[in-house]
Amino acid sequence: MRRRTDPAVGHDRRASAAAARMVSLIWSSAPLPFAGYLVVTLAGAACPVALAWATKLILDRLTRPGPAEALTGPVVALAVLGVAAGVLPQAGRYLLAELSRRSGLRAKDDLFAAVERNFRGIGRFEDPAVLDRLRLAQQSASGTAPIIDTSFQALRAVVTTGGFIGSLVVLSPWYAACVIAAGVPALLAERRLSRGRVSLSWRTSPAMRRELFYAGLLSTVDAAKEIRLFGVGAFLRARMSRETRATNARQRRFDRRELAVQAMLTLLATAVSGAGLLWMISRAAQGHFTAGDVTMFVASAAGVQGGLNTLVAAVTSGQEHLLLFGHYLAIADAGPDLATPPRPRALPALRRGIELRDVWFRYDGSHPWVLRGVNLTIEHGSSVALVGRNGSGKSTLVKLLCRLYDVTEGRILWDGVDIREVPVDELRSRLGVVFQDFVSYDMSAADNIAIGDLTARADRDRIEAAARRAGVHETLRALPRGYETLLSRMFVGDHGGDHGDDHGGDHGGDHGGDPHSGVVLSGGQWQRLALARAFLRGESDLMILDEPSAGLDAEAEHEIHARLRSMRAGRTSLLISHRLGAVRDADAIAVLEHGVISERGDHSTLLAAGGTYARLFALQAAGYDREPDHPTTAEGDGTDDHDGPRPHHHGRAPHLHGAPAAAPLGDGHRPG
Repeated sequence: MRRRTDPAVGHDRRASAAAARMVSLIWSSAPLPFAGYLVVTLAGAACPVALAWATKLILDRLTRPGPAEALTGPVVALAVLGVAAGVLPQAGRYLLAELSRRSGLRAKDDLFAAVERNFRGIGRFEDPAVLDRLRLAQQSASGTAPIIDTSFQALRAVVTTGGFIGSLVVLSPWYAACVIAAGVPALLAERRLSRGRVSLSWRTSPAMRRELFYAGLLSTVDAAKEIRLFGVGAFLRARMSRETRATNARQRRFDRRELAVQAMLTLLATAVSGAGLLWMISRAAQGHFTAGDVTMFVASAAGVQGGLNTLVAAVTSGQEHLLLFGHYLAIADAGPDLATPPRPRALPALRRGIELRDVWFRYDGSHPWVLRGVNLTIEHGSSVALVGRNGSGKSTLVKLLCRLYDVTEGRILWDGVDIREVPVDELRSRLGVVFQDFVSYDMSAADNIAIGDLTARADRDRIEAAARRAGVHETLRALPRGYETLLSRMFVGDHGGDHGDDHGGDHGGDHGGDPHSGVVLSGGQWQRLALARAFLRGESDLMILDEPSAGLDAEAEHEIHARLRSMRAGRTSLLISHRLGAVRDADAIAVLEHGVISERGDHSTLLAAGGTYARLFALQAAGYDREPDHPTTAEGDGTDDHDGPRPHHHGRAPHLHGAPAAAPLGDGHRPG
């Protein structure tokens, strides 16, 4: 799905298949409303033709001598048809709304079920073309009403137009042929314009995505602080406007071309209708047609023109909706991004350990290698720490262990079994992971913890036990509604009250005020919640901790690492941290440099070796010995990748919570 192809190309070959899939989805989600709307549509389409014929009969009988009783039938029919013409649209709107609700629910659920089923890794979420397609697929799933309405409008137009053309054939076969011939160019032109609109939508989607990106920056709280502090609002607004102008220019050119085509088609339709009307009146003056015939001719000509216009518009809109639905089908039929083993193997209980054997990885052939033949063993029951500079590939290695990507070359073995040979869900169920970029869910505190293992959602004791181990239980218990407090202000109104100040660190947060409003936690408190999710999987075979104390102050960091050390004792774990003092108690420490393991050993061995680890540890330890008025060099600047001051301790680096990092030692990420 990486290649960005204009979906208008070859659209006709896929349109019929897409239409069949769409009808199948709508029918299966709401068969009774579908059938009811079909009946109402057909009846409503026949009404204008029947009304015209009833009117013709009444006029003919009024202009000819005969008994008054002869008018009874046509008048009653006219009255019934008038009532039907008023009631049927109301019934149609109700059935359309119900059909849209049911099919929209089904389509959206099926779409995201397909995303969950086929997007098992994260590579596709990093592909702009796939993201464009996913956004358009969501539009299609959320807006089934226009698709349904357009389809039935086309059916209604076909029935109405067919009825009026049949009426014209009765009155004048040659004129009916002229009307049909005049409608053909309109259909062909609108079909071509429809393809152009589809292609235009696809070509402008990257610019629209960038426009939405800048609009999001300017309208959300995530970036508000920096934008206002740095005064870059006008700069971002200018970039947003540039993308909007580029999109508008393309749309303007297309709209002008469409205007010219529509004007020519309107002139053609007017000429045909006018010529036919003049001919009909002249023939009626000669006694060849009755007053009813003239009325029927005028109604039929107008009905055919209106029906053709409706049909053209419906076909045009239908093509666009089918293309949009084509994006939906592309996502639904994408197939799994991670290779599925033909004969899956059961994942054994971890007894020997996990081995990375000559692992190479890059995101695609156009990017450089992130990992270059990594060999690393995590023995069962041991704690291994992984350290390295930013971009060395540490977090990429973690994602490979979680099988968010598959290795490009080499193997990852779990007690000798390649993890690609086991179901990915089974592998992930045996892992407890805290990512550096963990997610803060706009849910209750209890749900935020239960995300780590949904089997505990109804077990408050387990949730509270995990929170206690992470040191956040007292904080959550003190919230306005305890563990049921919403940790967001996105879905509820902030109705005042004294909400307190956000002091930052691990002691901030917004805990006061209206118990029905949301509460905003500090970064450190969110970090503890993320740890609680991992603790909820306390019996997992492998615990992976990627910067588990990044958002904590020194005291909280010391406490968390003490808890983690107790938890890791005798268990298989992988710890990644910038602060080398936090990893010194690991059974083994591996240094990742330029995509390879350059050093391995325990803390004492690596210090004695005098290599990269020893140099970085010395730089970090030196950060505690320097006086505040002696700035460090750029390489050892006393900072790490996270905000917040770090206390100065004289003497050796603390055993658990470490000193400020001498150089940024972050996670590897996708190049480019």
